[in-house]
Amino acid sequence: MDINDIRSVLAPTGTLRAGINMSNFLLVSATDADGKPDGLSPQLARAMGKALGVEVELVLFDSPGVLADAVDDNLWDVANIAFEPERAARISFSQPYILIDANFQVRAGSALRENQQMNSADVTIILYDRSAYDLWLKENFTKAQYLRVASIQESHDRFYAGDADVLASLKPKLIADNAEGYQIIETPFTAINQSVGISKHREQALPFVNSFLDDMQASGEIKALLDKFGVANRLSLPTVSA
Repeated sequence: MDINDIRSVLAPTGTLRAGINMSNFLLVSATDADGKPDGLSPQLARAMGKALGVEVELVLFDSPGVLADAVDDNLWDVANIAFEPERAARISFSQPYILIDANFQVRAGSALRENQQMNSADVTIILYDRSAYDLWLKENFTKAQYLRVASIQESHDRFYAGDADVLASLKPKLIADNAEGYQIIETPFTAINQSVGISKHREQALPFVNSFLDDMQASGEIKALLDKFGVANRLSLPTVSA
């Protein structure tokens, strides 16, 4: 496909509509001079628009689940969202451009010290409903009991209020809380693959998206954005594909 064909697939209206998950505080971490969301995710969308030669419109969603649900509603053309097999039934995903560790946290002195101990009918895990790590746990930790709540902050607040045995969350958020009397299980139970998603009907443009991400990575632009927004020490860069 040449760039005109790719543009017609990814931006058929002449504007690249980029779905942005506003609940990801690591990737949407600032506002620009006009008061619009900024951070790695918005900047990546703007860079893709520049590569395509079109304007970019940020389409904002409160949660990743709502963003994913809108894939067939003609609201967005590309979406910065974490890969999960459940979502992949309707969304084609690029290679990851950022990795985020997901870890468990328990109360100090808890007998729960290893990840596999959490996969028990006697253990209640509180977590952000329909987050990428929730979808992963639903498939892989099938014995545990789950308390799913509306936001990542609510999961933390209610865990600290005593509502569950274990908190599942993003490691950078757990570190930022630095809650006294609690212990992070150091080995991540999974890593979140932040990717660019497009509708299955547009997956012929996926090689362009992956090539774009490779170029952003190889040029150091993604690393520079992590440094700019102060999140370089909380996110990991994947290996550039061959």
